[in-house]
Amino acid sequence: MTKTELVTKMAEKAGISKANAEKALKAFMESVQEALAKGDKIALVGFGTFSIAERAAREGRNPKTGEKITIQACKVVKFKPGNELKKVVK
Repeated sequence: MTKTELVTKMAEKAGISKANAEKALKAFMESVQEALAKGDKIALVGFGTFSIAERAAREGRNPKTGEKITIQACKVVKFKPGNELKKVVK
């Protein structure tokens, strides 16, 4: 599903215009980004939890040459689905 399709579906289900649904989705995404940038965890009961995890530096290989390279440590976004979402997907 693309962002446009999601906006259309949200508008239909909520009985609002596509413009308002797009504003709501944009506000949601910006809020999640801001919270994660501050290091906060976002828990949406039944849906899932967004969080930040630290990935340690590690050694890898250049697939083209086979040469060893060092992959730097970084932060990654993690999502753990909630029970309701897991049930729907099964």
